Amino acid sequence: MPVEAPDVKGNRPVVVVVGSVNTDLVVRVPRLPGPGETVLNGAFHRGGGGKGANQAAAAARLGARAILVGRVGDDDLGRGARAELEALGVDVTFLGEGAEPTGVALILVDVAGENLIGVASARTGR
Repeated sequence: MPVEAPDVKGNRPVVVVVGSVNTDLVVRVPRLPGPGETVLNGAFHRGGGGKGANQAAAAARLGARAILVGRVGDDDLGRGARAELEALGVDVTFLGEGAEPTGVALILVDVAGENLIGVASARTGR
């Protein structure tokens, strides 16, 4: 599918982003755990992530025609990420699917906003 040229009147800029797409699994906790410790009473949220996906989503929210070039896995997380980006108005025509699983970020955030993050990057982002 060909990419349209920007609006000649400048009404809607085109932003093309090449980057990663992950799924963020976030738990807000009262405090961050120490090594080997479990902290209870967290609140869970699942959302889109990845540097490329975040940039494309932000551009779309600001009114640009955002086109994301990247890959997700052929799995539930990849399909969910694609659907979420489409719902935000991101053009995912060039978001391919690979055999490797979609990347995942496990994120703990405390009440002060400090965080611990571990990322399982997929080969789809390389």
